[in-house]
Amino acid sequence: MKIDVNKYLRKSLLAVAPYQSAREEYVNDGRKMILLDANENPFATAINRYPDPMQLELKTQIAAWKKVPINQIYLSNGSDEFISQIIMGCCEPGVDHIVLVPPTFGMYKVAATLNGVGVVEVPLTEDFQLDVSAILETSNEQSKLLFIPNPNNPTGNSFNRKDIKTLVENFNGLVVLDEAYVEFAEAKSILPELAKHPNLMVCQTLSKAQGMAGVRLGMAFAHAELILFLNKIKAPYNINSLTLKAVLQKLKEQELVKEQVVYLLKERKRLEASFKELDWIITCFPSDANFILIRVDDSALRYAQLIEAGIVVRNSSNSLGCENTLRISVGTQEENNILINVLQPLSQIQVHQ
Repeated sequence: MKIDVNKYLRKSLLAVAPYQSAREEYVNDGRKMILLDANENPFATAINRYPDPMQLELKTQIAAWKKVPINQIYLSNGSDEFISQIIMGCCEPGVDHIVLVPPTFGMYKVAATLNGVGVVEVPLTEDFQLDVSAILETSNEQSKLLFIPNPNNPTGNSFNRKDIKTLVENFNGLVVLDEAYVEFAEAKSILPELAKHPNLMVCQTLSKAQGMAGVRLGMAFAHAELILFLNKIKAPYNINSLTLKAVLQKLKEQELVKEQVVYLLKERKRLEASFKELDWIITCFPSDANFILIRVDDSALRYAQLIEAGIVVRNSSNSLGCENTLRISVGTQEENNILINVLQPLSQIQVHQ
């Protein structure tokens, strides 16, 4: 589908000519060539040459895996880079803004602030669902991006798919659906619907279910014209050779990944049952992710007790609507057993008024 991407993008960047690297200027025709064009060190190692700036080999494999055309795939140095790039590419500093739905992933706001872009926040409802009417009523012509993590971080729940569809169809700008935890959710990815919605962008990561947080690789999927623009404004070699090699190998291990996801879902269910037995845990929120959010009697005290026991969790109490909450990642069976044994002896405390 041909779309006019200009209405979503910064006018001041449309005429920018991308930097053309040596590896883009010369396209190999299959012959073995002497490469004297990029000022590289000539002594052969596995990493003495610049990587493919367009990551075509890896994108080919991802295209088959995700069933998305290569020209609709953008790879970034972690999803954080994509988030920053799309904000920079769409929002005029001091003029435009992004729309967030707190409690939400904190990097969206940080990236906007670093780019001089405003932030409009429309809180989730009491049951951590999207307030569709409030989002649409609050948005205007300067609302260039709406970020929706689904499943949500830090709450862990999935949003109503009908609400997401309503926002995609009615929001004035681009809707970025962040599916970092989608492998752990009951609902499937929205990727198959990408072709129906020109203003939809989907980002996923290899940091969670794929177990590759250390390589920093994010994947974004959108209409080809939007991907073309992102490729124009990105750094020339944003994905390094070691990451490309590691991810290509990981894509051959998807049966193992599926087994690990099943394992973690089983452990998540066991932890949820254990949490619900403890009187000082007020609420164990439903999760579609690899973590569980719990509301406790005193989050600062419980956090300190866990630290003393050698267990690190996330105190999420500073997030809107998440007062006195802890976010706990699902670990291995052995780690979870230790956690349960530490939590069980803790008695409910008296909260002084």
